[in-house]
Amino acid sequence: MESTIRERIVSLQSHLRNFAFRLTGNEEQASDLLQDTSLKALSCESQFSENVNFKGWIFTIMRNIFINDYRKRARRNTIIDCTEDYYQLSLPQESGFTNPEGSIALKEILLAMRSMTDEYKIPFTLYIEGYKYTEIAERLQLPLGTVKSRIYLARRQLRSSLKDYR
Repeated sequence: MESTIRERIVSLQSHLRNFAFRLTGNEEQASDLLQDTSLKALSCESQFSENVNFKGWIFTIMRNIFINDYRKRARRNTIIDCTEDYYQLSLPQESGFTNPEGSIALKEILLAMRSMTDEYKIPFTLYIEGYKYTEIAERLQLPLGTVKSRIYLARRQLRSSLKDYR
């Protein structure tokens, strides 16, 4: 039986390689997945029963190995940040003010913001300072929909004022 399992694995190598490549999208990772699958199938051959579809069995092994590896990589790459300032997590580290163009752009943005009426400027300013929509609505005693609408319209107005910078 041992030789038949090996022979079956060898006979399915091209199909397994194609499946591995579809899962990984990378030739090197596909080869690694194929090798891991072959080793796992050989080490678990006692669990295979003859009345089970061999091709389905080995493809299931490959899929499970891929899923488990993906989950491991996802856990390894997850960053848990316990800072109080959640709104700063997505801010770029580089300010852009190291060159003259960056400071000119900032002046233009501030000038465009100053030209807004307080109706739009205040909610938008609070939003870019990191307040959530609900906090802004509470603070300004406005309905949540009004706050969202004003911030959206302020963005649109800024985008229009600064269209030369795109």
